[in-house]
Amino acid sequence: MNKLIGIILVAAGTAALWFGGIPYKSTETVVKLGPLEAKAELDKNWEIPKPVSAGVIGIGVVFLLVPAGRKKD
Repeated sequence: MNKLIGIILVAAGTAALWFGGIPYKSTETVVKLGPLEAKAELDKNWEIPKPVSAGVIGIGVVFLLVPAGRKKD
């Protein structure tokens, strides 16, 4: 189980470093003149800080390297 969590964390941290964030679209009102409104769909990016991505990779490596706990008989 620890190995699986480690692999997922390393993959997620690497993807966050590679892409730099999570892209999304947002609709915002650009101009409002009385009852008239102009809206635009904007592409935005929720940025993930590089130290956070590196930390996730580090935690994943720890999960991969540290052996699982003892099994009880």
